[in-house]
Amino acid sequence: MNQDLIRVGIAGLGRSGWDIHARLLAPLTDLYQVAAVVDADASRRQEAVDRFDCVAYTSYEDMLDDPAVEVVVVCLPSHLHADASLAALAHGKHVVCEKPMATSLEDADRMVAAAAASDRVLTIFQQRRYNPDFVKVKEVIESGLLGRIVQIRLTESRFSRRWDWQTLQKLGGGSLNNTGPHFLDQALQLFGPAEPEVVFCHLDRTLTLGDADDHVKLVFKGKDAPTVDIEISSCCAYPGETWNVMGTLGGLAGTTSELRWRWVLPEELPARMLDTRPMPDRSYNRDDLIWHEEQWEQTVPLLDAYAAFYRDLHATLRQGAPLAITPQSVRRVIWLQGLCHRLSPIPQDTAQLKGVHNG
Repeated sequence: MNQDLIRVGIAGLGRSGWDIHARLLAPLTDLYQVAAVVDADASRRQEAVDRFDCVAYTSYEDMLDDPAVEVVVVCLPSHLHADASLAALAHGKHVVCEKPMATSLEDADRMVAAAAASDRVLTIFQQRRYNPDFVKVKEVIESGLLGRIVQIRLTESRFSRRWDWQTLQKLGGGSLNNTGPHFLDQALQLFGPAEPEVVFCHLDRTLTLGDADDHVKLVFKGKDAPTVDIEISSCCAYPGETWNVMGTLGGLAGTTSELRWRWVLPEELPARMLDTRPMPDRSYNRDDLIWHEEQWEQTVPLLDAYAAFYRDLHATLRQGAPLAITPQSVRRVIWLQGLCHRLSPIPQDTAQLKGVHNG
């Protein structure tokens, strides 16, 4: 038996568990084996057995008792992430927890403490740290080409309705909890270690059929850090680009698949002195700038990029490499989400629910 092979149990075979994690693990046969799955749906269990020749459980506890399972991938509904992760750690398993890490800071802190007290690894699937566009944005910012970064704007908006479980507050739903962790995490990585000191957040319920938020506007600022502006909306008929970065020497804009940035060189700027005299032609000041420009297009498929998450985890578990995504780093996301919920609470109003299926 290949001792380097890590045997995985996937908890939950929905969109995330099956379409993301199972698809990522399937080709990594030199590193991982899907040894077990658990799901309430019999057809999903059988699909996994047919695909991976694995053991299929109906009970999460039973899968945790399986000695063949070394890593548990928690892909259950959001409100179950914390308790499921804690249970897996208590059973001596390493844990990959889907986002959101937790639905409260208290739960996130319990997870961080439990992982620290154990000899097991807890990591959070904030896979968009591996997004090619994010990697490129981070590279351009850190190069210094754009000068001091003044503002970072991230936008993920569209015009669409949802009516599934992720629209319900009691299940940890809402755009802030479900889409938000991706963009809050990216923003905080670029924001740096400073604590946000000024935070504005407005949550609204617009087109969703559930009672959770589907419109998020979040702005925060900290000392010696850029202003961050995040918009995630389901009621935007004219969506903007994903990225807009403003710096003192230039800027960057674009989408997850295409980016462009331009900058000026300080030594090429014409010498100027402050002059308060009337302009001879009554005009405003104007510079003739020499712009330097570059662009980037995504060439790596996202699943290939995300596979690096599991390659890095294998290196941590088998070679002792540093953990790429620590629970402590993701705790900041949960802290910020919790603050947003307190600043702009969405009332629990079941009378607003339309067409909720109870069967």
